[in-house]
Amino acid sequence: MHLAAVSCRSGQSLSDGHIVKRLVILVSLAAIANATAVAQEIEADTRPSIAPDIRDDETNLKLQRGDFVIVPIPISNPTLDTGLVLGGAYFYAQTEEQKKAQPASVTGAGGLYTSNDSRALVLVQQNYWNRNKWRFTGAIGAADLRLSLLAPDDTSSGQSVNWRIDGEFLYAKLSAKIAGNWYGGLFTRYVNANQSIETDTSTANLDTAGNIRAVGIGALVEFDSRDMPMNTYGGRYFKADVLANDEAIGSDQTYQSYSLAFRSYHELTDTLVLAWELEGCNRAGRVPLWDACRIGLRGFAATDYLGKASASWQAEARWRMSKRWGVVGFGGAGFVGSSFSGVRDNEAIPSFGVGLRFMVLQAKRVNLRLDFAWSKDSDAIHFSVGEAF
Repeated sequence: MHLAAVSCRSGQSLSDGHIVKRLVILVSLAAIANATAVAQEIEADTRPSIAPDIRDDETNLKLQRGDFVIVPIPISNPTLDTGLVLGGAYFYAQTEEQKKAQPASVTGAGGLYTSNDSRALVLVQQNYWNRNKWRFTGAIGAADLRLSLLAPDDTSSGQSVNWRIDGEFLYAKLSAKIAGNWYGGLFTRYVNANQSIETDTSTANLDTAGNIRAVGIGALVEFDSRDMPMNTYGGRYFKADVLANDEAIGSDQTYQSYSLAFRSYHELTDTLVLAWELEGCNRAGRVPLWDACRIGLRGFAATDYLGKASASWQAEARWRMSKRWGVVGFGGAGFVGSSFSGVRDNEAIPSFGVGLRFMVLQAKRVNLRLDFAWSKDSDAIHFSVGEAF
């Protein structure tokens, strides 16, 4: 086993946090400006977060017995290759009054296996109480992932490096309604991961030790006025969170994680939706490589561009040609600072492409998604269920 990492080039014009700080300002202004416009929407929120309640939908894609549903989900992307996710969910019974005020609580389980021999198992619990004024999400699982990285060389494109991560994780979040569509809460996360990297280079920016345990406590704030998360036609979503991993509570390293996102959806006509997204990420301290910031765009593997700070934007036009078929066009760009990959700090990473959609569950607007995406030095095909954002 070779344990190593890659030295990173220093920023040329911006420090690690500057690109994220600029995005924080933009997103915060956008969220404040849009909050007033949606403050009068109904308080009843029946949007599930981890799985759409498909018990009453007629489809051959599910196996159902009472309130228990099993659904296979095919996936294909440059990060994990091609594979299958098998998910099962038990939706708890509700009274008629509860159905009008909140989603059904659910216990879910899923397993993943892909052609590069990656595998994962997860058990998830989500509860809603008191007319959706309180929400809880908990997850426990394990994964063994076979990934690849872009290690730097004398060019900007880098070379491919094998990266394996295996371990277990625990996550719990409790949030309460503040007012309207605003929620605030606390969350905690435990990760015990072992990683191995087959390269001989080294870094002072990201920690690639063989086994790292990260234990953190954080706080978050959310605003959500989307009409349906799986395939939104109208509404807005904002989230900002901070997570403190500290040796005092059992973490091997002391470091902090900051992230935010803002998404906006506009139904321009009965068949055309414009969606756009801004995201920012920052890490401070000795950060494990598997917890680095990344650029969440299409056209390359999620592990191609990793660093201690990142920012990205993307927009997508979604046209429904018929009741089931649709096409999309998308474009965006991202930045990474103090990067692990072979790209110069603060150089824009483009992403653009086209996609095809087929709606397999009309009542819940669940689409099969096939995207053809291009970036600066790569291209990729992405196939999954649900929209990219």
